[in-house]
Amino acid sequence: ALAAEGARVALISRSEADLRRVEQSIAQAGGEAAVFPADVASEEQVLQTEAGVRGRFGKVNILINNAGLAIRKPVTDLTPEEWRRGMETNITSAFLLCRSFVPHMKGQGYGRILNISSVMGSISLPDRTAYSASKAALLGFTRSLALELAAEGITVNTISPGLFETELARPILDNPHLKAQFLSNIPLARPGRPEEIGALAVYLCSQEAAYVTGTDILIDGGWTAR
Repeated sequence: ALAAEGARVALISRSEADLRRVEQSIAQAGGEAAVFPADVASEEQVLQTEAGVRGRFGKVNILINNAGLAIRKPVTDLTPEEWRRGMETNITSAFLLCRSFVPHMKGQGYGRILNISSVMGSISLPDRTAYSASKAALLGFTRSLALELAAEGITVNTISPGLFETELARPILDNPHLKAQFLSNIPLARPGRPEEIGALAVYLCSQEAAYVTGTDILIDGGWTAR
């Protein structure tokens, strides 16, 4: 969605094959993207990615932290390693990427940081302790960073999706019973489409959204309105 509006996009993920597919789809639509395979929970790899992105694009205006790992287990079954992995993927990665790229945003009078949280940061379900804790932490991280960077003209916001048609939601969408259970809690009675998040991201990165910072926007079909 951002590439369609003229943004040059640095794509970061552990899976190079997935990155190449997204890079190709952006190129076919007339956009520009570059691939940077990395684990965003690794300080060393984030620093290497920072150097690579700077070398390719020169400057950074927008940062989207959207790495996500959903561990669904009772707290008594969670291992310390699973807990750490969830926290490192969902919140530590945002810290590492902000620490690397915020300095390059400063001094331009414009910057946008979008942290992708979840409705599970505001409400929850059983067996989501690790996921909800990490996503709630992201909300607090966003608020504090927004205050820290306001004088630079850099806004920081959170988008909190509900049930969307993404790989993260496959265990729900592929299970008819679970899917029906979730949809019964969503007034619009359908999963969200990824392009609907894209449209919101484009708005939050625009000049029209320059007065929006430090907030969380729930995009959940009305789920949390109940």
